[in-house]
Amino acid sequence: MEVAQRMKIFLAAPLFSEAERDFNSKLAKALRGEGFEVWLAQEHKFIHGKSIEEKRSIFEEDLDALRKSDLMLALLDGVDVDSGVAFEMGFAHALEKPMIGLRTDHRVFSKLESVNLMIEAPLTRICKSLDEALEQLQASSHRGK
Repeated sequence: MEVAQRMKIFLAAPLFSEAERDFNSKLAKALRGEGFEVWLAQEHKFIHGKSIEEKRSIFEEDLDALRKSDLMLALLDGVDVDSGVAFEMGFAHALEKPMIGLRTDHRVFSKLESVNLMIEAPLTRICKSLDEALEQLQASSHRGK
């Protein structure tokens, strides 16, 4: 699994509740357990009443990490995808980064789709479980990113 050990995954996920952060930590731990390098925003800086300069620094750190990643794993849970995740997906798409979605939530966006088509279209695949996402990431690492 030498290729997977070098693969850098940007984990795009909401981080505003304890439940979200706990789930994100579980995902990051599982990914690291498979040999992937993971960047997760909540392990870095938080915005809690900080200055505009500090907010800008956090924003730039996030984009820099995304630029350095090989692939994005985007958590798509919720009736509508988190706005930060949606922005990061748009930026990743502009950088032509491969993206895999993870949606463990059974709620749907509309009768026609589980997530907005602007979120779904650039994804390689939407996985419904962590195990399925790990399989997809392993396959991606063996294809040379």
